Amino acid sequence: MHKLATTIIALTCLTLPASVPAQATGKVDIATLERIREEGMQRSQAMETIGWLTDVYGPRLTGGPEIREAGDFVKKRMATWGLSNIHEESWPFGKGWSLERFSASMTEPRVMPIIGMPKAWTVGTKGAVTADVVLAPIATEADMAKFRGKLRGRIVLTQPEREVKMLEGRIVLRMDEDDIAEAKSLPAARTAPARPASPRPSMADARALQQRIQQFYIDEGAVALIDRGSDSFMSAGGSDLTWQTQRVDGGTVFVGAGGSRADDGVQGLPAVTIAVEHYNRMVRVLEKGIPVRMELDVRTRFHDEPPGGNGFNIIAEIPGTDPDLKDEVVMLGAHFDSWHGATGATDNATGSTAMLEAMRILKAIDARPRRTIRVALWGAEEQGLLGSRAYVKEHFADPATMQRKPGYEKLAAYFNLDNGTGRIRGIWMQQNMALQPIFAEWIKPLAPLGVTILGPRSVGSTDHSAFEAVGLPGFQFIQERLEYNSRTHHSNMDFLDRVQPEDLMQQAVVAASFAYLAAMRDEMLPRKAAPVP
Repeated sequence: MHKLATTIIALTCLTLPASVPAQATGKVDIATLERIREEGMQRSQAMETIGWLTDVYGPRLTGGPEIREAGDFVKKRMATWGLSNIHEESWPFGKGWSLERFSASMTEPRVMPIIGMPKAWTVGTKGAVTADVVLAPIATEADMAKFRGKLRGRIVLTQPEREVKMLEGRIVLRMDEDDIAEAKSLPAARTAPARPASPRPSMADARALQQRIQQFYIDEGAVALIDRGSDSFMSAGGSDLTWQTQRVDGGTVFVGAGGSRADDGVQGLPAVTIAVEHYNRMVRVLEKGIPVRMELDVRTRFHDEPPGGNGFNIIAEIPGTDPDLKDEVVMLGAHFDSWHGATGATDNATGSTAMLEAMRILKAIDARPRRTIRVALWGAEEQGLLGSRAYVKEHFADPATMQRKPGYEKLAAYFNLDNGTGRIRGIWMQQNMALQPIFAEWIKPLAPLGVTILGPRSVGSTDHSAFEAVGLPGFQFIQERLEYNSRTHHSNMDFLDRVQPEDLMQQAVVAASFAYLAAMRDEMLPRKAAPVP
């Protein structure tokens, strides 16, 4: 029997507890949770949905044509499921961008097709160009003087060679007992770092230096800029847990932005990130005194911002049925946008699909939530949580002033997914320990699906942070990372092939269960103290 079929049968045959004690936390509706599980595991549409979002419409870079087409698809799909109040909310973003053509090869001293990807919002080369390659890593004003007059008409390698190490440790991350124990603990107290001997440059100073370096490359007449990616990475999700994994090499390229999306932004040079092995070979050949030449063809298109903005969020809901509670809202959300190196499958078509599937499940079983359940798919998370921040500011509060909107007191909870294709193992409580007895009752019937962890610590770096910033109860689910940190996060390998179907179905069932339980409580979830402006 196929592995997927075996897993689905095993999960759907699990028996949920017959009853959960009714406490001050509220009675858990086991019968409805069983129907959610059965619909989500036996009649899932998740893989059909994510196939369209990735193979057909991906990548979904905010402001580009692909995310617009994907958004239209999602709205039509939500309508067929019977969701209500389906609409978009737009906000200013800047120019959109799309890639039309790319190829790169070393042509001398030997031919080598190069694995790489242009950075987002980079300009094109206006057709194929062939030029000498020069190694010119510039990090200081002194470096600029060193390379002045040596870059005209050349393709520039902007970083030194990076050591490629044999892969060690955990590349695929399923949580073990040590990981679970750490997730259930608060982080250890940190010792304040020693004050540096000389003042560190401020963020503004560092940004200004980078702008001068970019302008130097332009003024010196360079043809294009080539890098091999960052030496390090930040773990998505913002947790300081130690379950990190090594970034893989082997043709995996981690690519981000390399140009301005502002209408008046300075047009830079074509910028491309390539595989570290290919990059290193060219560096080593140059260091032997042998000339290197490269052929490069980058064709891109910028898309002007329409009235209302190039950024948008997609909103839909299941109306509440309780006359006294229907104006209160429980929200599910995930970021809809992706980077452009692949099709954004695990970052974050999985999260978006799971939340869409959760809403489909609730409609399919004819759930009658007391509160309204709303789903939001955010734009421009990758550029700084722009979509969720715009929504929070418009509907709830501006964190700069903490002036509350009418909807502020009506939000019961926001639940977020944004850590890849792995199954949900629990939820981060954001150091709101008043939630522990409530969530403990909620996860009891979900334990057969592997949901057992109540993580006390606060995590950030994704869209629930926009809600947390104004004192609203926003939560991120704890997921098994699998290859997310090591291979797929912001990489050219983030395709549908990396998605684990059974885990995706489990995500949707858990998200639907949390939303339903929050919507049925007599009381709102307890909140932490509101932050100061």
